[in-house]
Amino acid sequence: MRAVIFDIGNVLFTWHPRYLYERLIGDDRALEAFVRDVVTLDWHFQHDAGRDFADTSAELIARYPQHADLIAAWGPRFNESVGGPVPGMHELVAELDAAGVPLFAITNFSHEFWPPFRAEWPQLFDRFRDVVVSGDEKLVKPDPAIYHLALARFGLEPGEAVFIDDNAANVDSARALGIRSVLFTEEADARRELVAAGLLD
Repeated sequence: MRAVIFDIGNVLFTWHPRYLYERLIGDDRALEAFVRDVVTLDWHFQHDAGRDFADTSAELIARYPQHADLIAAWGPRFNESVGGPVPGMHELVAELDAAGVPLFAITNFSHEFWPPFRAEWPQLFDRFRDVVVSGDEKLVKPDPAIYHLALARFGLEPGEAVFIDDNAANVDSARALGIRSVLFTEEADARRELVAAGLLD
């Protein structure tokens, strides 16, 4: 093993639509209903797959015109759906970087939302040699094609990297390609896996 490939959402940063909309909707039941039924994860997945927010929001507003302002807020305020760093993980990235371990990422992320988000965290992402963003490539995890593309871009063979992701389907897909893959739960477990892989003492 010689490199680590990270997922970003809910591995390096907590993320959920609730983090944004709890700032905008004061009633708990209304908040739950809006996040569950309107700005669903399936709807947002279109952004990860490369669709433009202008198109997805127009379609959603046509279905829920009473929520037009809330839906419109999703794009310009997307960074507010990020809750903050996952405990211990930014320190783990820094430790790996200090040890000279090449760092990469594969993230399901909108091509529009990624640049402003990345710009907020240069101290973290400057440590990464490359990040494959699904919205740029119009390929999303767990499609094996995104892993093939990433490995080629990173200059890695499958057996040379540890991949850390919080989604079991993504982990299974990467593992099927021969990538040593870890289902993320918390920093302590990820650290143990990296020690076992010989990447940390």
